[in-house]
Amino acid sequence: MMTLASDNVRGQVTVRDLTKTFTINQKALTVLKGFNLDIRPGECLTIVGASGSGKTTLLRVLAGLEAADGGDVQIDGRSITGVGRERAVIFQEPRLLPWLTVLGNVAFGLEVRGEPRKQAEEWARRYISLVGLGDFGDAYPKQLSGGMAQRVGIARALTVQPEILLLDEPLGALDAMTKITMQEELTRIWSEERVTMVVVTHDLEEAVYLGDRVLVLPKERGGAIRFLDIDLPRPRDRSEPRFVKYREDLLREFGLH
Repeated sequence: MMTLASDNVRGQVTVRDLTKTFTINQKALTVLKGFNLDIRPGECLTIVGASGSGKTTLLRVLAGLEAADGGDVQIDGRSITGVGRERAVIFQEPRLLPWLTVLGNVAFGLEVRGEPRKQAEEWARRYISLVGLGDFGDAYPKQLSGGMAQRVGIARALTVQPEILLLDEPLGALDAMTKITMQEELTRIWSEERVTMVVVTHDLEEAVYLGDRVLVLPKERGGAIRFLDIDLPRPRDRSEPRFVKYREDLLREFGLH
């Protein structure tokens, strides 16, 4: 039976000595080496870095979609192997099933887990409403805008009650105005659901807007990772001087300012 999330925030992530190497054209390319990371329960951590720095690889290892070559990843003190119910992933493309309605898409994960359809749909309606699509439960994916489709993807992920929400460039395909709206929505949903959220993004302003901390992956292999603590109240004002300074600090990290 589905229950509302507990008041005890879960979703602590511990990464120790993580190593991941790919073979390209018969040459070994080490993307992550001796990587260590602690993510606090209920935190929103955003991850930025140059192309090839290992952002998506790290997220996929956390999701259990990639196996590490060495090291250990723990969630709430338990080592993970493969995917798990305590994690849900949202990709840049929502990957909705075109033959199902919004309600069917959001309820799908629960039905696969064996929840009775009536109960799965009742739970799905709660999250469809949460993402602002309460009037669109009977719509099909082809009838939705890009922003609406991504909201459905978020609702589908939240419906299975994950402790950790992993997002890989979730707003990258959206136009500028829709992206800003969805950033505000993500912040609201994260605050209400109290999940641990890890967001990979190329958008430095988005990283500051969403994150409690920003993890900056180094451009050079073997370089040191850096963290930027975002000490700003929510909702955040993008024109506020401290917000602007955080964004400029990140730009300098990448030699862009």
